Amino acid sequence: MGERYLKSVRLLAECLQGFERFVAEPVRRHGLTHPQFDIIATLGNTPGMTYKELGERTLITKGTLTGVIDRLERKGLVERVRKCDDRRSFRVCLTAAGDALFHNVFPAVVAHGKQLFADYGDGDFEQLDHALRRLRTRLDAPDLAAPAPGEHRAGHVPADEG
Repeated sequence: MGERYLKSVRLLAECLQGFERFVAEPVRRHGLTHPQFDIIATLGNTPGMTYKELGERTLITKGTLTGVIDRLERKGLVERVRKCDDRRSFRVCLTAAGDALFHNVFPAVVAHGKQLFADYGDGDFEQLDHALRRLRTRLDAPDLAAPAPGEHRAGHVPADEG
């Protein structure tokens, strides 16, 4: 499985990188980076979100999120609004300019991305969705972090040895 696995992982990584390059063109045309677009797209048509919600719904790591929001705030596209019930907590919301940009850039990026799948039929999408859901389920599985066969964790006694 080793060699076969590596071929598939490489293909998956190449597809992700290629997709990001492909959709980058309309994103850059609107003066945004990928992470900035991710925030704008996630906040679009919402009343705003907390940092925690944005972290859960975007592909941006917690360490990068604050910097991206800072840059979007300097551009006048988002604002931090203090929550009334918790003065330590903020919601990040699109400004009027951010909302206008969302309604301009999001449809353009979606239309551009659809070109990649123009020759896909329902069956193609079903196969792709099935394979991706299966991989995502496996990635989310709690036993994924289990030790490899023959490997022991500190303090862990395998069932057949205890």
